[in-house]
Amino acid sequence: MITLRHHVLTIVAVFLALAAGIVLGGGPLSDVGATVATAGKDEDAAPTGASPQAGYNEAFLSAVGPSMIGGRLADRSVAVVTVPGADERIVTALADGIAAAGGTVSARYSLTEDLVDPAQKSLVDTLGSQLLTQQAKGAVAPEASTYDRIGQLLGLAVASKAAEGEDVNGKARGIVDAISGAGLLTKPEKVSQRSPLVLLVLGTDADDAGSDAILAGLAEGLAAQATGVVVAGTTADGASGQLGRLRGDPAAAAVASVDGTDTTAGRVATIVTLQRALGSQGGSFGASGSDGPLPLG
Repeated sequence: MITLRHHVLTIVAVFLALAAGIVLGGGPLSDVGATVATAGKDEDAAPTGASPQAGYNEAFLSAVGPSMIGGRLADRSVAVVTVPGADERIVTALADGIAAAGGTVSARYSLTEDLVDPAQKSLVDTLGSQLLTQQAKGAVAPEASTYDRIGQLLGLAVASKAAEGEDVNGKARGIVDAISGAGLLTKPEKVSQRSPLVLLVLGTDADDAGSDAILAGLAEGLAAQATGVVVAGTTADGASGQLGRLRGDPAAAAVASVDGTDTTAGRVATIVTLQRALGSQGGSFGASGSDGPLPLG
């Protein structure tokens, strides 16, 4: 039986497909502003509201967006992990969307340039080996590659396989403190919970094979320790961008991905995908997603 919510989601998916690339105004998912969508590679992007169709799409999504995400993350927490260069306006809008969906952000962790710099692989490898022996013996596969291993270690510290999350313990604090102390991570002062969900927000696209391998390893490692991981990027990150390339990597099978976070459509899709990640791995959604603009159901 097709429920009313599923029917409405189907309609919304059509509008999301039409609205890809449009930034909307109003509401917790709609406050990033037009500058995000037009900055960067596509300097000649059409302004918001350039046509009656665009205006209608904006109005429709502004009206239905809050109702479509309300309660989807009730009593669930999300650890937000950002890659260097992540747009703070997008990160804030996504955090607001999590709150609007009834969830909480347990903490924000920012990866540093050194962690994602291929030239610093030796540092990452040495630290990962030490932490594996000191803090995570038996919890992280010893044969894991350098960035898969550091991703698993970070996941062990910030995430949980329990749907309701788990308290931060001494092992988790020790891992985060060590990674932060090595200059590879910026962490909040106080964190009380490890979350079932991890939202990995992409930043600057280095556009090289070494950086792509690092991203794939980190994502796969985080997924090994969390209930669900969603990797989110801008519209430019999709298709042939860094998220598009990640989707072509075997590591993508362990995570869900959404492109279009510089649009309200993409942020709605990100929240819906986070909910889906509580019970299902994988999935490619957004403006260039092979599985459609957003999960239906």
